[in-house]
Amino acid sequence: MQDSQTSETPQKTIEETIVSGILSAKIRPGTRLSENQLATLFGVSRTRVREAMMRLETRGIVHVSPRRGWFVVEPSAEEAIAVYEARRVVEAGLLRSMRVLTDEGYKALDAHLNEEKGAMAAGDRQRLTYLMGDFHIRIAELSGNAIIVDILRDLTARTILISMLYQSEFHAAQSHDGHCRIFEAMRAGDFARAAELSIEHLDEVEMGLDLTARPDPLSELRSSLSLPPRTVSPTVRPNKPQLQRSN
Repeated sequence: MQDSQTSETPQKTIEETIVSGILSAKIRPGTRLSENQLATLFGVSRTRVREAMMRLETRGIVHVSPRRGWFVVEPSAEEAIAVYEARRVVEAGLLRSMRVLTDEGYKALDAHLNEEKGAMAAGDRQRLTYLMGDFHIRIAELSGNAIIVDILRDLTARTILISMLYQSEFHAAQSHDGHCRIFEAMRAGDFARAAELSIEHLDEVEMGLDLTARPDPLSELRSSLSLPPRTVSPTVRPNKPQLQRSN
């Protein structure tokens, strides 16, 4: 099968489409990604699909299972803790490095927060999931550093997968309030305070996770057979190292 597009474009499109699907909470952890189906959908060869999957694997988005194929990752509790720690380092460091919030940046973040309010009023959880993650990516975009944007987009995608596995309740109002506090500090030009608030916000979100929960690979079959839910032993949550915070 000949690729209908250039060798670079379809590979990038496949990656971006999958990551966007995760950011929108449309693709769930453990979803199987068929090479044949993706090749048909994107009009490319399986080789191009495999190249895209391998790149996503290095980004921590998918993994390959021998003789079964590609799957969206299901982060463990330990991986969840590591992802949040990475986000604290990246986001706080980014905010501390900023010096000014431009008029364009102000308008973009203000409009985004209004979108969050609208989605909350409409009760659109899927839209909210996307917007809650996108707020942090938008701040990264203000830096103009494409590398940081890419890193934070991948970390945010992994955070959303984590939330789908371990978040029992969706605290949209709490997250929105956290975003508003960060925005107000940025608008005041106090980026050290904005960095502190970003850490506090991520702490709050992480504390809302039930990391004792473990994905049950037999959940669908278990339900079909009317068997009781799997019970798990509580997981001891390791102490999280504290970042140095500015006064």
